[in-house]
Amino acid sequence: MAVFKKLVRSAEGAHVPHYKNTENCETVKMPVPKRVFVSMSQHIGAPAKACVKKGDVVAVGDVIGTAGGFISAPVHSPVSGKVFGLDEIRLSNGKVQVVVIDTDGLQTVSENVKAPEVTDHASFVQAIKDSGLVGLGGAGFPTGVKLAPQNLDEVDTLVINAAECEPFITADYREMMECGEDVVEGAKLVKQYLNLSKVIIGIEANKPQAIAKMTELTKGLEGFVVSTLPSVYPQGAEKVLIEQTTGKEVPKGALPAAVGCIVMNVASVGFVARYMKTGMPLVTKRVTVDGDAVAEAKNVEVVIGTPIKDIIEFCGGYSQEAGKIISGGPMMGQALTGDDIPVVKQNNAFLVFGKEKATLPDATACIRCARCVSACPMGLAPVEIALSLEVKDVEELKALHTDLCMECGSCSFVCPAKRPVAQTMKEAKDFLRKAGN
Repeated sequence: MAVFKKLVRSAEGAHVPHYKNTENCETVKMPVPKRVFVSMSQHIGAPAKACVKKGDVVAVGDVIGTAGGFISAPVHSPVSGKVFGLDEIRLSNGKVQVVVIDTDGLQTVSENVKAPEVTDHASFVQAIKDSGLVGLGGAGFPTGVKLAPQNLDEVDTLVINAAECEPFITADYREMMECGEDVVEGAKLVKQYLNLSKVIIGIEANKPQAIAKMTELTKGLEGFVVSTLPSVYPQGAEKVLIEQTTGKEVPKGALPAAVGCIVMNVASVGFVARYMKTGMPLVTKRVTVDGDAVAEAKNVEVVIGTPIKDIIEFCGGYSQEAGKIISGGPMMGQALTGDDIPVVKQNNAFLVFGKEKATLPDATACIRCARCVSACPMGLAPVEIALSLEVKDVEELKALHTDLCMECGSCSFVCPAKRPVAQTMKEAKDFLRKAGN
């Protein structure tokens, strides 16, 4: 059995190509579509509960779904118009309820949209909960819950994730270049109301303009540091980011607060500033659209609930037959079943590839080169985990810390035999979970 050395090894990972084709593409605002499909499941935890019915007239910012539990978030109407009805669609996490709204094109703002009154930590957290904000980097954890850890008095550092280490995606980069002042203002608010002493903005070295801009914007601000990260995937993974920026290692099974940190995506922090000024909840999202099967690669601001096919049409349509559409990046993103799926809060990119690029190479036999072991940022041994899964050895899978895999895909990327290592790791995790471990 391999010796498990440590939970995170930030020097490891994969040297993936960046493909930041849209880094200099300013965000363009897409016209509101004729119909939107707003999911009630846009975050980790309990889905929101729809509180509107067919025929209801809604305005931008109206609550159309109330939080379904402690770890949940409300959902707001991104458009003005009339509720066509409630429906169910299938997403990657199963069937979800959607509120279907026919838009009137007016984008009338709700009378309930007002800047919140914030005076202390409790009112700040409540405002964030009311905004519907969830982690915009992909995980979708409700931010109001994140900002109220049980050990708040032990937390002293806000780590802002601006690494954006996935190939192709530049949405967070554009947040810094276009809305850097909002990012700094949002960070100052989080620092103030959580009584933090440090703010660290982690940016990969392959984004020198963003590093320069954020350094200039934070000059003279007490406790603010811009940390240049190695351009090695997956620098944006939460535990890797914390170790790289603070030198602290999050223990197994613990949250960042255990080592005194709160981690927020850079777009989430920028949103905080805008919400506190305007009271407009989370109803739009910036997404990168790229890939060889889309006519025009762009960064696009869309209303949440917009079908992907409408976004692709806005980007000039398909340049060739699509072989695969990925939500997110090519390393951790999810292949979609079609282009009729709507945008949700945590989407940051849609990549459209033709059949040639979408076709996976044929896998050959494992040569036990251990490149997957060297690349794993969590210090795991995928080759041994695969063997243990094959014989259904639960105890060995536990001993190999299989549950720590974050499914970053570094193992598959470096495998010379082109084996689906990441998929095997996910299967092993699922097997352990079903076994009650």
